[in-house]
Amino acid sequence: MSTEIIIVDDDPLVAEMLATAASMVGFKTHTYIHAVDFLTHDIRVEDVVLLDLNMPGFDGIEVIRALSANQVSVALILISGQDRGVLHSAEQLARAHSLDVIGTLSKPIQIPSLQRLLLKQFAAFRSHHDPKGVQERLLPHPQEVVNAIQENQLLVHYQPQLDMKTSSLIGVEALVRWQHPERGLVYPDMFIPVAEKNGLMEQLTSYVLRSVLEDRQKWHAEQLSPHLSINISADNITSLGLPEQLMSMLEEHQCDPSQLTLEITESTLMGELVTSLDILTRLRMKGFDLSIDDFGTGYSSLSHLHRIPFTELKIDRGFVMNMVMDEEARAIAKTCIMLGHELNMKVVAEGIESKAIWDMLLEYGCDHAQGYFIAKPMAADVLLDWSRKHAN
Repeated sequence: MSTEIIIVDDDPLVAEMLATAASMVGFKTHTYIHAVDFLTHDIRVEDVVLLDLNMPGFDGIEVIRALSANQVSVALILISGQDRGVLHSAEQLARAHSLDVIGTLSKPIQIPSLQRLLLKQFAAFRSHHDPKGVQERLLPHPQEVVNAIQENQLLVHYQPQLDMKTSSLIGVEALVRWQHPERGLVYPDMFIPVAEKNGLMEQLTSYVLRSVLEDRQKWHAEQLSPHLSINISADNITSLGLPEQLMSMLEEHQCDPSQLTLEITESTLMGELVTSLDILTRLRMKGFDLSIDDFGTGYSSLSHLHRIPFTELKIDRGFVMNMVMDEEARAIAKTCIMLGHELNMKVVAEGIESKAIWDMLLEYGCDHAQGYFIAKPMAADVLLDWSRKHAN
């Protein structure tokens, strides 16, 4: 059983680009320039349809209506060159028709985002319909993750964060990668779920934190001392021993907890909230900073801010990246900044990819900036060189 990507877009060049991107990560593709022709295709439950909303003659909304009427079960990715409001409304309409919308993408399409979305859907489908096959063909085996930890195959890269008023380097976010001996560079969305499912997150978090603290000591010897941010998972914040585990490692490496920010996504908080609140409150009492990551994408954002002692709010990159062309995204980013400041929190914008976005965020009073406009994630020694050049 193989997943096929079906592309429905009236622009032949866009359709070809999307097909090439899907092929690069191992998928077979079909393209349709006319939506009516697509509706004659024999669609299978394991396929993914990339559907452009803006098509002459028979548009994407009409396709959604037809799929629902024909009771077609398929995963949809909605695409549009219009504002995010149109995409959001179309997504809600498709869900109301009981269709499975796995993502929305604004044009121009970010190819890495599309490829990650396709691979994530493939993994989710395989794990539900063919658990053995997903391990063999896509997701790593749990023992491979154990081996990666024990054999130092995991790499930690760092993305700089700048003070927006001074443009000076104030911190870095630690991002784990896996240099697999056969698969090459593997990104966290392909192995973190395996670690979480198989009780390996404590080992993985310890590995990452130890690597970060060792790199910090090397930087410190070279007069570089950025604030450190690391991501923690749902498993971490339901482990009652986490505060002691982190404190022990920090004491070993002579690092004060005030130098470390723990980033927690909104979705992570949807589980055992009482236990999470216990652990996160104790972490704040010990001096750690807490950041709510991907803010604005969850369903209980304001209640989380009220309950949990966050010190930092991180605006979701989806809003930041679309600020220039999308009024709603711009309004949400501006509101996040105002809300964070009202709650005495620092506000970080990630996903800054242009000077135009930087200038808007600076005007709105955002505190810290992160994104490809500044720098891509890099190895620890490269960061040292980068910081020297940036300072000059």
